[in-house]
Amino acid sequence: MRLVVIGVNHKTAPVALRERLALVGDDVNIALQQLERFTDGSVIVSTCNRTEIYALIPQVPASPESGAALAAQQTAVSSSNAISAQPSAAAISAHILKIKAWLADFKQLPLAEIDPYLYVHRDTHALTHWLRVAAGLDSMILGEPQILGQIKRSVHLAQDQKALSNRLGWIVDQVFAAAKRVRNETKVGAQAVSLSYAAAKLVTQIFDDLPNRTLLVVAAGEMNRLVATHIAGLGVGRVIICNRNPERAEALAAELRRPERMVEVKSLQELPQVLAEADIVSSCSGSMDILIDKTMTLRALKSRRYQPMLMIDLAVPRDIDSTISRIDDVYLYSVDDLQHVIAGNIEQRRQAAVDAELLVSQLVVEMDRRFQVRQVGKEIQQYRARTHDQVDKLLHESIAKLQQDNASPEAIITELSRRLTQTLTHAPSKLMRKAAREGDNELLDFVVSGLQDAHRGRRQ
Repeated sequence: MRLVVIGVNHKTAPVALRERLALVGDDVNIALQQLERFTDGSVIVSTCNRTEIYALIPQVPASPESGAALAAQQTAVSSSNAISAQPSAAAISAHILKIKAWLADFKQLPLAEIDPYLYVHRDTHALTHWLRVAAGLDSMILGEPQILGQIKRSVHLAQDQKALSNRLGWIVDQVFAAAKRVRNETKVGAQAVSLSYAAAKLVTQIFDDLPNRTLLVVAAGEMNRLVATHIAGLGVGRVIICNRNPERAEALAAELRRPERMVEVKSLQELPQVLAEADIVSSCSGSMDILIDKTMTLRALKSRRYQPMLMIDLAVPRDIDSTISRIDDVYLYSVDDLQHVIAGNIEQRRQAAVDAELLVSQLVVEMDRRFQVRQVGKEIQQYRARTHDQVDKLLHESIAKLQQDNASPEAIITELSRRLTQTLTHAPSKLMRKAAREGDNELLDFVVSGLQDAHRGRRQ
């Protein structure tokens, strides 16, 4: 397959080194262009947790000594050289060293400093690693879905730089399809394992008509921004943002505003008035005082005619009075409640990961078989083309002889038949003699039985 992956991640390298090896922005485009010199296509995946180079090692010409054997194995003709040859283990190792040295030089770091942290995978091991990464099985947060989108963006960059060869593009398509199967057929990504995802999951468990629901965001800090983004992304029809700083609130409003979603900004002083309009409340202010108390909530519920409310309090100290949890029709979750949910979900993901790893192993075997079938199809095309050229050459020589005076058609046709037979049987005959001489009975049986089956097929 000639696929290799070279990289570092959160398991093998400290964040300080990962930062220095990161390939982002224009660096990626330049790197892809430079890697063309010694790869048959490459993709660079660089995130906060990993920097990886996926590349195909170039094919190398077969040596004269190995040509006949490879030609016969690839069903080639009597030429002493094979059509094409896979690079040897030594050649692959040499190219891996080139990529390592290039990376060290590109990032202006000593190879001796980064080499202990680099991992290398080859062929099906590289394919397995790529699929595990794409499926979220190698992520810091098990099963997280963002990495697949990051890989897709990396592939698009490689396409833009014309660094994605046809063969590597085919492998990428197989990886994406297999990663989708892993996520669809197992539960490795089914449960929320971040606060923002857990909050969004709670919303879907309580409300089903989200376009008719209103989200109230109390404070526009980073955590609430993530929660608001995830909940709004579920299709909530209206968002109200209450914040002390109007500029930060307007910035968040700009992120959340869509043609199908109305977003309003209110001052924190207006919170008691707008609370009754909210079906979902997410609060994370950093205030030392309670922002939503029991009296305010009871008043809001009455105004809402006691329609259910979901309140998510991510603040420490808490923004929402904990006694509100005793009120009917109010579902109050604190940050500790969400952490308990996440802990249980992580354990479920770990259990699902066992099934996912088994499926990955099966899918890699299937992908490798498809690759071999695809590859042998190209070799068969090349074999037929070369066979046609040799037969055409012999035929033209025979036609030329037939046009000579005193030519014997019978002798010329007999000679043509003999030369065709010799041409088409030379390489497999040589391979059988070599296998017998070296005691390679497995190869000998394979070639003999294959030829016998081919002759039986013709007779039938």
